Amino acid sequence: MDAVASSQRKFGIGQAPKRVEDQRFLTGAGRYTGDMIPEGALMAQVLRASHAHARFTLSGLDEARAMPGVAAILTHADVADLGDLPCPGAVKNSDGSKMPVPPYPVLASDVARHVGDALAFIVAETADQARDAAEAVMVDYEPLEPVVGIEGARAQGASLVWPEFGTNLAFDSHHGDAPKTEKAFAKAHRTVALDIVNNRLIANFMEPRACIAEYDGAHESWTMTVGSQGVHDIRNTIADHILKVDRAKLRVITPDVGGGFGTKIFVYREYPLCAVAARITGRPVAWIGERGEHFLGDAQGRDNLTRAEVALDRRGRFLGLKIDIAADLGAYLSQFAPFIPWGGARMSPGCYDIPAVHARVRGYYTNSPPIDAYRGAGRPEAAYVIERLVEHVAREIGKSPDAVRALNFIKPEAMPHTTQVGRIYDSGEFEAAMRRAMEVADWAGFKERLRASKKAGKARGIGMASYIEACAGGSPERADISMQADGGVEVLIGTQSNGQGHMTAYAQLVSQHLDLPLEKVTVIQGDTALIETGGGTGGSRSVPVGGAAVDGASRELARKLMEEGARMLEAAESDVEISDGTVRVAGTDKAIGFTEIAAQAADAGASLKTHFKWKPPEATYPNGTHICEVEIDPQTGETEILRYTIVDDFGMTMNPLLLAGQVHGGLAQGIGQALHERVVFDESGQLVTASLMDYRLPRAADLPNFHFETRNVPCTTNALGMKGAGEAGTIGGTPATMNAVVDALYRAYGIRHLDMPATPDRVFAAISCARDSAPGGG
Repeated sequence: MDAVASSQRKFGIGQAPKRVEDQRFLTGAGRYTGDMIPEGALMAQVLRASHAHARFTLSGLDEARAMPGVAAILTHADVADLGDLPCPGAVKNSDGSKMPVPPYPVLASDVARHVGDALAFIVAETADQARDAAEAVMVDYEPLEPVVGIEGARAQGASLVWPEFGTNLAFDSHHGDAPKTEKAFAKAHRTVALDIVNNRLIANFMEPRACIAEYDGAHESWTMTVGSQGVHDIRNTIADHILKVDRAKLRVITPDVGGGFGTKIFVYREYPLCAVAARITGRPVAWIGERGEHFLGDAQGRDNLTRAEVALDRRGRFLGLKIDIAADLGAYLSQFAPFIPWGGARMSPGCYDIPAVHARVRGYYTNSPPIDAYRGAGRPEAAYVIERLVEHVAREIGKSPDAVRALNFIKPEAMPHTTQVGRIYDSGEFEAAMRRAMEVADWAGFKERLRASKKAGKARGIGMASYIEACAGGSPERADISMQADGGVEVLIGTQSNGQGHMTAYAQLVSQHLDLPLEKVTVIQGDTALIETGGGTGGSRSVPVGGAAVDGASRELARKLMEEGARMLEAAESDVEISDGTVRVAGTDKAIGFTEIAAQAADAGASLKTHFKWKPPEATYPNGTHICEVEIDPQTGETEILRYTIVDDFGMTMNPLLLAGQVHGGLAQGIGQALHERVVFDESGQLVTASLMDYRLPRAADLPNFHFETRNVPCTTNALGMKGAGEAGTIGGTPATMNAVVDALYRAYGIRHLDMPATPDRVFAAISCARDSAPGGG
């Protein structure tokens, strides 16, 4: 017998209760790292480089150390015994050789390699005193030629970020079969190519990074509080590689977190620096990052140049695909930096059945902040490339974009499908999702709306993107669940909420099996002292992987409760069920509450604790179609999104409200990349877009009302049938938006391509150029 009758699952899977954590957040009761600073803590400031590439020396240190309130100033010499920040995401070159990994010291020694590079760490009684001391330290620079951007890195005679390597090329790797792909191109009826820019982005989570370190001299151990996406990897990296101490000597706690987007997964220099300063001073040390430091010192995202080329037969069927990716990695290798473009390239074929694929991936060093995972981590880049290419193919061969897609989609009956770069798609009905999106978006009525826009002097376009991504794979996740004396349930889980609603999602899984209201479930994350293991949050893995673990542990706890309840009720286990916080004999009013079961079990020495570990056998593959419709004002270059339709396949829906929130948030970031956001460096390597005065984030007025629905096909490789949703909006949003923009520009002015972001000045310039080059000068 199922533990809970389906009619009683009022808080369980598929329901849409409001988030239990929101009351706390909306009333100002959230507790973030900056709220956790203990009394008597010292405050820290980082002295950062003002040159992109320069030799430097520090002077005036004694005078700065003597300034009021200053407790310590650390330079490279003071932390030379620490290990470097590691790069476990290094990849192999195509010839099988290992890529060399340059040092990533906690503080730079004598060469600054990007604006914002960390030169010294100042600790004082107050943040203002630390800032004053940082400004008092004299930095003498000997400027070196900077390497700016990918083109600068591979230019003839370019300066070298790491002279000891003799090149700015970090790695040269590939996926697929080059000879097979060349044969496919040789027999093609025609080929179509497109050069594509994936612009560099800054994550801009609401809560800047922060860290507090407390040192226990008696036990030679630390407690570190840090806003992160997972405490275990933070602890392991700092203990194993940097401090070089036993993991038991370092406890890491993560309280509430105001956004992460991948960028808070990593260990940053300030964390071990706080630990060292706390040991030296004997007092807690807090570093609270500022927005400007986020622009200069945190890992950034994307930044690829890609040439994509497809071979076609006479009907427009894809015969082969060539992808050549050049990825900017920055000056240092952040934790997963090389893996991001390398792994993303494995999604190059998208939803399409392409019999020959070759993807070359090269990474380059430049004098800029490191690049690493940012929402989607390589998959948005890949989806943007293939979906812009498919749209371009349709225009070049004179077919509709849906017809080209339908001709080349992998068919449902071909599932599971192994791509030519080794991904195994378990399920998906790509054309059905596209057709449903077209129906909802009223694709057929676009021509009438186009006429209205033309009459108003506007350009109008419609674009689609059919995406697929890989997520929710990797390491296992363990959940520990226990019945409490008050009849509630406590869940320990090693993922980490950054605003996604984990407290609600995990509580729903418990409620599915125990029929408890959500407020009776306490979810604990973010403490290495309480939680044995954890993979953290990233790659849309928390609910698909962590949720599978919570589901398994909840089932086992339900079984134990029914076993104990049946014994106490003197009934057969097959005759009892769980209902509203009790175990009852089915069809009767004979029942015993969880509180009493817990009390009697405790007296009898019986355990009402369970744990369950689940390891995904393969990644999951969320997919779907986005359709965007825009209008462009040629007088200003402004783009307005008028309609936006999303039909997604997420396998199953845990909570429709949580799911819609994830999709909407991801879409906002996808639209941001398409229309607004771009990191810009000048020729000297200075960051021009170094604040929100210069770096344009999407605003509420930039975002339309979205139509979002699911057309789920259950995943066959996930215990819950779930495919993951955290990054999907970003992955589908960028290409759909840009396809709509280019469609509008092509219909009105014959413009076939525009690089992101489609800012008003870029759009206006493209229109002006098209008018000037038209017969008669426009």
